[in-house]
Amino acid sequence: MGDDHGMIRRGITLLIKMEIGDYTVLEADSCSKVMAQLNKNYITHLILDIIFADGNSLEILPNIKRLYPSLKILIFSMQPPEVHGEAFKQNDITYYLSKGSDNDTVVKVLTNFLNNNKNIEQSNQMVSAINPFKTLSSRELQILHYMLNGFGTKQISETLNLKMNSVSTLKKRIYQKTDTANFKALIDLCTLYKINY
Repeated sequence: MGDDHGMIRRGITLLIKMEIGDYTVLEADSCSKVMAQLNKNYITHLILDIIFADGNSLEILPNIKRLYPSLKILIFSMQPPEVHGEAFKQNDITYYLSKGSDNDTVVKVLTNFLNNNKNIEQSNQMVSAINPFKTLSSRELQILHYMLNGFGTKQISETLNLKMNSVSTLKKRIYQKTDTANFKALIDLCTLYKINY
């Protein structure tokens, strides 16, 4: 399980063992530790948050899918699913579970996921037609993450190993796709759609 909050990891581990089955649950609190656990252990299912202290899981998902194509992945996050829905689809991820879900829903989704059953309806409704962030590409969502964390163009460029003019172009696209004129308007829109970084 990859999540940067220890209480979430322990809570999900306990819930799985008490209500679903005696599964071995390994924990990681960063993107780099998720990759390290995958490299060291045979893992069949990955429960993964989106936001970590060392980055965004969208940055590691392409590598995970390339290196471990049979790995089943469930996104477990407070981020609105419709914002990242297209990026999840591009990485062939159909399971999403909100951290705000009630206990019965959490148990039902985790049971289906761990038993390789079909995903439930909630997982299929990841993209909303009205959300202005739904058209952002995976790379644009990564840029947005760093923008909201106060990174400038140069820092984003260095962090994601992109040219500065590429970052500038992607930032312009974010403003165009979300129909925001400036960073303040973008922040306000993120607040409205409950996008927290």
